Amino acid sequence: MKFITRYLILLPFVMLSGCASQGALDAARGDIDAVKTRLFSLEKDLGGVRTESKESLGSIQKDFKADVALFKTDVSAVRKLSADIQASIESTKGEMQGLNGKVDDFANSLKKPAEELARYREDADKRIFNLEERILKLQKSLDDITKKITELSQQQKKDEVITPDAIYMKGLDSFKAGNMAAARDVFLKFLEQYPQHELAANAYYWVGETYYNEKSYESAILAFQEIITKYPQKEKTPAALLKQAMAFKAINDTKSARYVLKKLVESHPKSEEVKKAKEMLKELK
Repeated sequence: MKFITRYLILLPFVMLSGCASQGALDAARGDIDAVKTRLFSLEKDLGGVRTESKESLGSIQKDFKADVALFKTDVSAVRKLSADIQASIESTKGEMQGLNGKVDDFANSLKKPAEELARYREDADKRIFNLEERILKLQKSLDDITKKITELSQQQKKDEVITPDAIYMKGLDSFKAGNMAAARDVFLKFLEQYPQHELAANAYYWVGETYYNEKSYESAILAFQEIITKYPQKEKTPAALLKQAMAFKAINDTKSARYVLKKLVESHPKSEEVKKAKEMLKELK
């Protein structure tokens, strides 16, 4: 019974072990069931032996007085039977000790994986901790780099000098995008800040174009006149004359249109706009 108790004590340990496989647990249960069966058989045999011994002893006691020789013989038989029972008991004890050793081995085998798992978890925890430290360091480095880039960008914006050409190109981009009002504002700002710049005539021309595209022909005529008056020899002057004539035509001022076209043909005979000017003169007759 002590042996069974020991198995029953070990059984929860076996069942609770997170590392034991289902096959190992089933094997342990099989061994325990075999031991229980063996003990049950032995107890049954012992019960039979006791009953038989009692019966034999009773018979011997009854016949003791009648036949001493027979008594001695029966005593020898009983002793022999007792010796056989003792031997059987000793054999059973040996088997139980063997099973006990097997259980100890099994318990040790369960203990080793548990220890290995503990070591693995400890190692994994260390690695995770190291990785977290590295991630924190990398994140700090990234934050420092991002901060530095932001500072440099802000500094660059502060140090950046807005050039006249940059303003002019901004206006031209707005014009190409179809935003006439925005383009005109940029070009007027350019002319206000840099009236003597080499692109001033071009800026006036594009101001006139923005008005012309909005069908504000009178304003366009005035803008083109700025070029004709202030920059008579600039490359944009022939284009300004032609576009001014087109604006006069749009408001049905054919007389002014013919005058401007003739001026264009006479003052800039080699310009590309002359061909178009001559065609318009024929139409206006």
